This record gives sequence, C-alpha cells and structure tokens, in this order.
Amino acid sequence: MINYEIKSHLAKLLATEDLVVEHQNVDTAQFNVETRVLTLPLWKKASSVVYDMLVGHEVGHALFTPNRWDFDTPRQFVNVCEDIRIEKLMKRKYPGIAKTFYVGYNALHDEDFFEIDGEDLTTFNLADRINIHYKVGSFVDVAFSTTEEPIVSIVDSCETFDDVLSAAELLYKFCKKQIEESNTLSIENKDISPSPDQGDETFEDEFFDDGEQEKEVESQDDSLSSELEVLTDTAFEQGAQQLNDFTNNLESLYVETPKVNLDTAIASNSEIHVALEESWVDQTTDYTDSPIADFSFPDNQYDQFKNDAKKEVNYLVKEFESKKAADAYARSNTARTGVLDCSKLHTYKFSEDIFKKVTTLSDGKNHGLIFILDWSGSMSRVLEDTMKQLYNLVWFCSKVQIPFDVYAFTNNYSHWKYEGEIPSRMKKEEGKLYVNTDFSLMNIFTSQVSRSVLEKQMKSFWRVVSWMEHTSPSAYTIPGQFMISGTPLHESLVTLHQIIPKFKKENKVQKVQCVILTDGESNPLPYNKIVKRHWEDEPFMGCRNIRPIHTYLRNRKTGHTYQFQYQYWKFTEVLLEDLKETFPDTNFIGIRLLSSGEFGRFVRRYDGDIDDREMRQVRKEKCYITNEGGYHSYFGILSSSLFNDESFEVEEDASKSQIKNAFIKSLKNKKLNKKILGEFIDLVA
Repeated sequence: MINYEIKSHLAKLLATEDLVVEHQNVDTAQFNVETRVLTLPLWKKASSVVYDMLVGHEVGHALFTPNRWDFDTPRQFVNVCEDIRIEKLMKRKYPGIAKTFYVGYNALHDEDFFEIDGEDLTTFNLADRINIHYKVGSFVDVAFSTTEEPIVSIVDSCETFDDVLSAAELLYKFCKKQIEESNTLSIENKDISPSPDQGDETFEDEFFDDGEQEKEVESQDDSLSSELEVLTDTAFEQGAQQLNDFTNNLESLYVETPKVNLDTAIASNSEIHVALEESWVDQTTDYTDSPIADFSFPDNQYDQFKNDAKKEVNYLVKEFESKKAADAYARSNTARTGVLDCSKLHTYKFSEDIFKKVTTLSDGKNHGLIFILDWSGSMSRVLEDTMKQLYNLVWFCSKVQIPFDVYAFTNNYSHWKYEGEIPSRMKKEEGKLYVNTDFSLMNIFTSQVSRSVLEKQMKSFWRVVSWMEHTSPSAYTIPGQFMISGTPLHESLVTLHQIIPKFKKENKVQKVQCVILTDGESNPLPYNKIVKRHWEDEPFMGCRNIRPIHTYLRNRKTGHTYQFQYQYWKFTEVLLEDLKETFPDTNFIGIRLLSSGEFGRFVRRYDGDIDDREMRQVRKEKCYITNEGGYHSYFGILSSSLFNDESFEVEEDASKSQIKNAFIKSLKNKKLNKKILGEFIDLVA
C-alpha cells in the first residue's frame, strides 16, 4: 500500500522547497507555479519504484518547466523535448535518481506502457522514436538515420525552455515534411490514367470534380494531422491514468490549522479574577432589598482541603527533588584534574587514585506545565474532586517554582462578556479549520502572579467550584460567564499552536508538559470554504463539515499530513499528532474521567486483545494508562473511584470490620492517587 505522506516528503526533498503536495483523483499531475501546489494523481496501482519515478518526473516539471503557453508547436512535440530536458536536469541535480528512472522505466516497459511490443519501430515517426530512446532506450534498440541524428542531437542539448521550443518546432517540421514526402510518393505511384469509358467532361462534371478534389485535400490534411500524433506520448498518458484508482471519485480535501487570535480567544488571568472579585463585593453589599451573600461554607471547605493536602503536596515535592537529583547525577561526568589530592597521598602504594577530581554537570532542561481543563456541563458530577487534584498540582508547581498556566475551555464566557457582536477568533481563510467565536479559554491560574495573589485567586475560584455542587438559593451566585457549557476541546488543541511558543518565550522554558483533563469527546471542527449559491450574486466564506477518509490535515511547517478516519475520536488524535510533530519538546498528557460503562469501552478501544481476566484486573486498579490516543501518556480513570475522599474517617460506634474496611479503602485511594501523580513527577523531573 502506497504511503502518500512519504511520497509527499520525497517530492518536497526533491524540490528543495516547501512545496504543497496534494494527492487527488486527477488524470495527470499538475503544478501551479503561482501557489507552488503540486497535485499528484493517486497512482494506487503503481509499484513503489514506479511511483518514485513518476514523482521525480513531475517534480522536474515543477522545478524547471515555466508556466508558458506562448508557442504554436503542437503540445506533444514540446512535451517530448521537455521531458528529456527536465529528466536530464533532475539526474544532474540528484545523480542517485538516475537509478530510479532506470528501474522505473524498465518496469513500465515490461508492462508495455508505450504500446511498442511487437511493433516495427522503423515505421514510427522521429518524435516517437526519440521519446522511446530517452525513456526506455536501455531496453529497446532505436535507430536514427544520418539526416535524423542532427535533430536528435539538438533535442539532447536543450538546457532552457526556449531551447526546447526551438527543438520542438524543428522536430515537428521535420516529421511533417517526412509525412508529406511519404504521401506525395504514394500519390505519384498511384495509377491516375483516365478510365476508357470516360468521355468529354461537361461543365457539371468539371464542377463535381473540383468538389471531389477539395474533399480529397481535406482528407489528406486530416490524415496528416493524425499521422503527426506522438503515439508513444499518448500511450504513456493513458497508461499513467490506468494506474489511478477511480473507484471512489470523491476529491481529496486538505485543511490546515488557523492562527488563533489569543487576544480575543483568551480571557486573561486578571480579567477573570477582577470579574469574580467584583461579583463577590456586589453580593456582600448591604442592600435593603437583597440579603448579604454568605461565603463561609466554600471558604471553610477550601481551608480544610488545603490543610489536608499538605502531606500529599509535600510527598510530590519530595519525589520530585529525589528524581531531579538522580537525573542530575546521571548527567554528571567526573574526571581527574592532574592536581595531587594531599588527603589521599597516604594511599599511593595501593591506589593510583590520588588526584583531585572535577565533576561537570550537563545542563538539564527547564520545564513548565500547561493545564487545559474541561469546563463542560458533564464535568459537574466530578468537578470538585477534579479541581482538588488540579489544586494539588498547582501547589506543587508553585512550591518547586515550575512555571505554569491553567486554562479552562468554555463556550459560554464570550456571550456574557460582549453585548454586541463577538470578535472573531481567527482570520477566515479557505481551507483553514474554523474556530467558533463562542470559544474561549479562561486563564484561571498562572505562575506569573505572586504566591499571595495566587492563594487569593485559588480561594476565590473555589467559590465557583463549590457552587456547582453545593448551590443554594439563599447563599450566593456566580457570574454567568463562569457557568459550565460545551466541550470545545478541539478548539483548545488548535489554540495550543500559539499558546505553547508564547508560554515558552515568556517563562524561558525548554520543555513543556501539557496536561489535558476532560471527561468527554469533542465535536469535529468544520473548515472554511468559499460558497457560491445560485440565488446570490457574490460568493461568501462559509463552513463545511469535515468529510472523513478523504480529508487530510496539512502542516506546512513540518511538512506532514494526517488523514482523518471515520471514528469520531480519531479527530482528536490527528490534532494531537500534529501538535507532537510541531512541538517535539512538549509532552501531551491526557486524563480522561470515565463512568463505569465508559471505562470498559475506553480500555478495549486501545487494547482490543484484552481478555476478561485482564479487564477485571484493570477495573480493580481503576486506572488504565496507554500511550495511544495521540497522547504521550493517556490516563483513563474511573471518576467514581479516584476522587473519593482519602481521609480515614469512621463513626464513633463503628465495628472492627467497618474500621478495617474504611482503612483499606483509604489506603487504596492514596495508592491510586500516588500512582497517577507519580507519573507526572517522572515526566517533570
């Protein structure tokens, strides 16, 4: 099976430029010199070496054939001469490609691509024989007369396209003259004596004869035109078309990720917390007609949780410091200095190790973390416990001074922020994925603020989190823009193309861990397309849904293309694979929160061979870790079990068995949490 991405890379390498290579259901290869788009047919029936030869040939046209049509010579004659020139120049530029052309044309000759098997080549016109000689001449003997050899030499010596036009015109006139001389000779040899029964011609007979003569001349011109056809060029084009697979006539579609405007797509950290603080102040103002909001419950809840989390955060810090020290030791290199160590002189009789040593430590990479949090409606059932885990990681990052940013994706924020038209998140360009204007990323936490400000922000935002699960009409309300909404995960992944380099530059980090925490799938993104409707005068920029199988995500920066699949979750994988290639110094970690029913489907999606016994063990562990799904590490976690309270609590009158079970449960939860968080430490350290 042909790997079209590899063939695209071959074309780019041969062209020595960032060509845009597309594989479409077209008859022949095409190259747009203005857009630098090389369109190649889907030669599915071609062998790999033939495919490479055809790619090399078409790249030759892309590199050396100008976009000119200012000539009167029949196109086939120009094409024969130009093929010879561009293949000569390609072999000169890439000597190694000569073997590819040799083997490729040998394979085509074996399949009689030029339809010359069993034919007498001496009956072919000069253009056909030149075409055969330069393409399969290593396998077929082609003879040229002394009068033809100068023409062959002129064609062979072409270096520019102007040379080609001159040679093609000379070749065409020579072939035309040969055919005319051949036709004249045939006419002269005919018996043109009048028939015995033919009498004197009347005026009508004379008129009739003139008409017949006129028709005869036209017939001769048509015959001449057909005889001047370069049959081997026609056969080659038809043969190349037969390599195509037109069983599915759907045109391939190539889309690209747009550049998202971060100024409109991201609600800044200061903007978020100014809005929250204003809301809390407004609700605590003593109006006569409204009660004063009470924040004691969420604030006390936060204080208690923070106090309980100290042990876990300290554990993370300890693990991090030990692993970091081990990594530093592994990167160290100790060497002798040549200077005597006086403290070891007494050992000189039984040890040669009496010289001072110096230890050099190669530089490790600075790390940073980006968190992408699902702020959708389905997260409400696990939001509080999810945020507890996130808070632990934020406290950890703050304590060990790792730069971080936490974003929550939403479809709701912009509708509350803007009273009128919402500004666009991107420049609309045809073929680019479409990012909806209602998409926003809320930068809820960042290491850019001081520790005291961060602490205040985390406590303030906890009121939002607590309200989601413990709301009461008589308590307080949260601003409308912070309500949970849809799942614009794909929009977030597209936006990471701008967020990651910005984060690395601002925080001066080399390695980034990007943690994506969600409980569901995202909808596919549409793409921009210029649409012309019959009832409208002017076309407009509209949207179309992605068509699986025949649609590719193209990255001009990396040169990679990624094919979309039918499975809905594959869209996410394509976007992640694109991110991984674009940012090789970034680890993408997925945390998927799953219900009991979803958990089994998730495991079997990435491990179809798992048997019932193994599945029972995975369910017992309540966590499944894979490197599939587009992530470097992908955690599938039972939401109902991971986020249970870890604390060991029992009633005063509890029995021994109840105490035992509660203790075992708390240990299991702690073990599972440490397993998950330990993975982060391994990556960060």
